[in-house]
Amino acid sequence: MKNSFAKNIKALRTEEGCTQAELGKLLNVTQRKVSYWENGSVEPDLDTLCQLADFFRVTVDELIGHENE
Repeated sequence: MKNSFAKNIKALRTEEGCTQAELGKLLNVTQRKVSYWENGSVEPDLDTLCQLADFFRVTVDELIGHENE
């Protein structure tokens, strides 16, 4: 699941036309933290995960790569 999240967060951020620094600022985290999420070394806490899903207009399941077919 970590790999799916890392790929999804980077793809969504890029699609949105947002830099790591800009996303970090919106979420009150550092650019480095966003980078860690995107390379899969750290995962966000639940509150931040929900904020990310809201920002990208996706469900948390979609964000972490857990979609029911």
